[in-house]
Amino acid sequence: MQLTGAQILIKTLIEQGVTDVFGYPGGQVINIYDALYEYKDEINHVLTAHEQGASHAADGYSRATGKVGVCIATSGPGATNLVTGIATAMLDSIPLVAITGNVPNSLIGKDSFQEIDITGVTLPITKHNFFVKRIEDLADTVREAFAIAKSGRPGPVLIDIPKDVQVGRYEYVAQPVVEKKPLPKVKDSLIDEAVKLIAEAKKPYIYVGGGAAGLGMGKDIVAFANKIDAVIGCSFMGLSAVPQESERFLGMQGMHGHYASSMSQNEADLILAVGVRFSDRATGNVSKFAKQSKIIQLDPDQAEVNKNVRVDLGLVGDVYDSFHRIAEKCAAKSSPEWIDRVRQLKAEEQAFEAEIAAANTAPITPKQVFDIINASKPAGTIITTDVGQHQMWTAQYVTFDRPRRFVSSGGLGTMGFGLGAAMGAYVATKDPTILITGDGSFGMNLNELATAVTYKIPVVIVLLNNGVLGMVRQWQTLFFGKRYSNTVLERKTDFVKLAQAFGADGYLAETPVEFKKAFEKAIVSGKPTVIDVRIDKDELVLPMLPPGGAISDIITKVKA
Repeated sequence: MQLTGAQILIKTLIEQGVTDVFGYPGGQVINIYDALYEYKDEINHVLTAHEQGASHAADGYSRATGKVGVCIATSGPGATNLVTGIATAMLDSIPLVAITGNVPNSLIGKDSFQEIDITGVTLPITKHNFFVKRIEDLADTVREAFAIAKSGRPGPVLIDIPKDVQVGRYEYVAQPVVEKKPLPKVKDSLIDEAVKLIAEAKKPYIYVGGGAAGLGMGKDIVAFANKIDAVIGCSFMGLSAVPQESERFLGMQGMHGHYASSMSQNEADLILAVGVRFSDRATGNVSKFAKQSKIIQLDPDQAEVNKNVRVDLGLVGDVYDSFHRIAEKCAAKSSPEWIDRVRQLKAEEQAFEAEIAAANTAPITPKQVFDIINASKPAGTIITTDVGQHQMWTAQYVTFDRPRRFVSSGGLGTMGFGLGAAMGAYVATKDPTILITGDGSFGMNLNELATAVTYKIPVVIVLLNNGVLGMVRQWQTLFFGKRYSNTVLERKTDFVKLAQAFGADGYLAETPVEFKKAFEKAIVSGKPTVIDVRIDKDELVLPMLPPGGAISDIITKVKA
């Protein structure tokens, strides 16, 4: 059947299983939006307040489901406003397709109104991008974009469509949903080598990342840890991958990770890294990282093996398959001395946490806030965050009951990510959704409150308000002689009135009792809600690795 290019685009999205898209209209995508109107019974469009919000919403949609998120923007500033969201998805390996319009082919390169070379701009931050010159190529280009986005190591793909391609006509023939391209299977000889290294280990540590979370391997990882008497830690992106009720799970390791998790990894004689890269925030000083340990890395991307940390064995290919073949071949074993040492480290962690809590005289602390959230949030709740101290407290304190319940910007560390991502996660799942943010991050994209109210997205926004840019100020406190250059905000924003002005509910909480009352109302209200929680500006995120430090240099308390 003959359709316009815009109709072909939307029909192909529907064909590929897309039910929701996020975007903002403009002159060079007006035909696409006309097609969206035509097919509105088959595909839902969420109009965000800003294109960056659309890209973060598509990202959150993907993180919560594993599906490919889709966002749409017009040419020029519309397209460039997607850039931060595309880069966020790229660094965290999130499958996303960004669709932009452009001026007609005849005007390309002539500095036309709102013309930008968006494929050139986004080349370093996409897995691949396409400039569709011919309508004949449009449908297959969309299909290829989806295949690339979700295959191998997932990531974002951009499709730029000139106006004349959108208005032209061509035959559309429906095709099946494209499948992921299969990953290669690791050779048996390498699997056997991994089994041998694990058999020789006396202090095994399984290190879990976002790749494992995406594959739903948590219960299998716990079962394997039980079999070989290992403990489990995770990267920031690996949070929610492993069932937290397991005694073997020590939590996040790294710069602000749990003490027992970081120290156990540092003392292990074997690290089995499953779907995780060794970022600088996870390793600290790489020259001192896990020097006494053998490292086995399971990853789909050859570029990630030996990139930051030298490994003893890299298994590049299908991570799920490699892990299960290793688990099947390994014999059961026990390491009682190792487990006793880990228990000792956990006791040390509990002791310094109790000491910090006892010395804290603030009317309300982040730990108290998260204790209330953990006790009151419904099963299956999605937790999203922005970036800063609140993000690290979330990583340390929140408990997760299933995979894909943690949505946060890891690699790029994007302030302003959280509200858009929370909306996308809710649209995808309809599960209860909470955003943990700070007053600095929230200020970046709080305009998306308008979107949440308009679409009745009942995200509960817990705003840890300390009146400062907390994480940067923490560094200034510890390493820059308390020279607080431009990190004290001194803003007069009344977040309760702001929420109400947007049409949301708003509450102020200055004590645990006030927060509990507000949170319990908000979580059942069915409305977007902002809870302004006033915390101490001097509250620090601990533990912490100092700049250039190793795990052995971990800071657990600060002298007055």
